[in-house]
Amino acid sequence: MRVKVVLLGLLIFAGFCEAQETAVSPESTAAAAEEAGTEIESGGTLPREFHEIGLGINLEDLKSVLEKNGLFDFRGDRDVSYLPSKTENLVETSGRSFVRRAFFLLREDALFIMGYMLNTALVDHYSIYTTFVKKYGEPVSLNPREAVWENEDTRVSIERPLTVKYIDKKIFNSIIGESKLSGAMELELRREFLDDF
Repeated sequence: MRVKVVLLGLLIFAGFCEAQETAVSPESTAAAAEEAGTEIESGGTLPREFHEIGLGINLEDLKSVLEKNGLFDFRGDRDVSYLPSKTENLVETSGRSFVRRAFFLLREDALFIMGYMLNTALVDHYSIYTTFVKKYGEPVSLNPREAVWENEDTRVSIERPLTVKYIDKKIFNSIIGESKLSGAMELELRREFLDDF
């Protein structure tokens, strides 16, 4: 019991250190988990799915799963936003019980980001974090704002306030690449415009 109280105190202290950008090392977290008697199963495959909603599914399949899933209060097309870019859609819905709110971002009809804001009255940051460490090993990055697990295809993070986010890195990185290209084109057009004077 005392060890759990100390660990909880350390996590709360880490939250207060955010302004100083003080990071908690994965090694110290692993040592604390071992001291608390938590087994760590390193090397688990990162999840790309939560409650039958998986990265890569299309909008119609997403709507179908949300309508049937008891964790969400999905209201159909009222919860779907068609973004200015015709290739992107945002689905945002309220949740029930453990999930307070959820959002899903699709590009070219493929889900590439899903985020779940959790109900902190029913589940806490420490429980989610220790569950992830036990299943997927130590995070590759850990600081007071977020813990991140990633591989070539997937990035999963636990963020504050308590949000679990899944990202398809291939689609996300292609968007970042397009954004950089667009920015470079804008700079070139600006330079050409200024040269006209």
